[in-house]
Amino acid sequence: MRRSTFLQNAGLLTGSLLFNKSLFAQGLAFESKRPPLAQRNFTSTAIEDVITKFKSKVKDKELAWLFENCFPNTLDTTVFFADRDGAPDTYVITGDIDAMWLRDSSAQVWPYLSFLKNDTKLQQLIAGVINRQTYFIQQDPYANAFYKDTSKVSRWASDRTDMKPGIHERKWEIDSLCYPIRLAYRYWKETGDVKPFNANWKESVQLILKTFKEQQRKTDHGPYHFQRATEGAIGTLPMKGYGFPVKPNGLICSMFRPSDDATIFPFLIPSNFFAVVSLKQAAEIVNAIFKDNILATNLENLATEVHQALRQSAIVRHPTFGKIYAFEVDGYGNHNLMDDANLPSLLSLPYLNALKVQDQVYQNTRRFVLSGSNPYFYQGNMAEGTGGPHVGRDNMVWPLGIIARGLTSTNDAEIRHCIAMLKATHAGTGFIHETFNQDNPADFTRKWFAWGNTIFGEFSWKTLTTKPHLLNA
Repeated sequence: MRRSTFLQNAGLLTGSLLFNKSLFAQGLAFESKRPPLAQRNFTSTAIEDVITKFKSKVKDKELAWLFENCFPNTLDTTVFFADRDGAPDTYVITGDIDAMWLRDSSAQVWPYLSFLKNDTKLQQLIAGVINRQTYFIQQDPYANAFYKDTSKVSRWASDRTDMKPGIHERKWEIDSLCYPIRLAYRYWKETGDVKPFNANWKESVQLILKTFKEQQRKTDHGPYHFQRATEGAIGTLPMKGYGFPVKPNGLICSMFRPSDDATIFPFLIPSNFFAVVSLKQAAEIVNAIFKDNILATNLENLATEVHQALRQSAIVRHPTFGKIYAFEVDGYGNHNLMDDANLPSLLSLPYLNALKVQDQVYQNTRRFVLSGSNPYFYQGNMAEGTGGPHVGRDNMVWPLGIIARGLTSTNDAEIRHCIAMLKATHAGTGFIHETFNQDNPADFTRKWFAWGNTIFGEFSWKTLTTKPHLLNA
């Protein structure tokens, strides 16, 4: 589809979604879906002020209601703040799964970082997340999800890997180690507070560097392997648990995607882009706070090596869209052309500061991702967007994909289109779900998915502060 045709169609769909009050708004009283104040896990005065401001500035009652329900959902329901050996400690569950993912916990609290200067209590909460993530990385840098109780045995204890008590799941994903750096770096920039950056944090960075270099697989497979007894191919790894072979080229292997699905070709391109950003951020912190030029140089050198490998191996020529970024490659010349809604995705790279939105190859890739050439782009009567194989069902759109599209768009019609689709597909619940059917939003997965809720709030707030006319048309 040509961009001009897309924008024309998007405008038509946007209009129907924004102004058709019969979709889900009819009969809704727009009563708050938040827990009663006494039952909330954490309350931030700064975030409460943001909610009040948003409701006063946005005339659309349904959109204001969604923001009120969704934006504080992580704080209301998923954070557990405590003191651990005299330092703040914050355990963050994903919602309906009682485990802390390094990725999800970072992403869930990320939208609150803009407001830390107005709330010291919130600042302590985020510092606690950094401390908890540091502890988990030291426990096992290859694991993606952990329990607060370090003696708890996982339902996945039978996985054939180096599984230990306290670990919920041990799927090696590059982004699991990138997100904590992203969170810590932004926290430092926003607050100037260096308390979380202690010897343990530095050790976790050294472990991250070691793990990344091991997974470049230049001389051998490295120590990580994983197999699970499952009927789904996306839940386990072939070749005795080491995954399909790669030809070393400087890129880092990620055996699983941000969706927790197994990769086909282990050089996962979006995650390698993310690693470049994170390594540079870690180097800046190490140099500024610890004055460790050797470690900082090693981090920078790996970032440079991965970046050069991306330039050489990540770009392929598509017959319709020209030069685009592949989703996965193996170093032998094979590639997988697709995109998955989970972040990091190809679509989300500017949001993660991995690419400029004006990058021509990115723009070509964006057109590919939002087209029928992407096997996981779905278009239905109620919405369109990227999905993925994770839920095992066709035609299931991920709101994360719609939100990533909106956050990386510079086109007013497209942003309005994304907001309209999100507003029209909450199925009367007042919350954002993991996925929903493109034709029937009442068919959705996960009633309680805090990341989706909070990033919807981030997208809505960004739109209000940069393009308020799109929320009050």
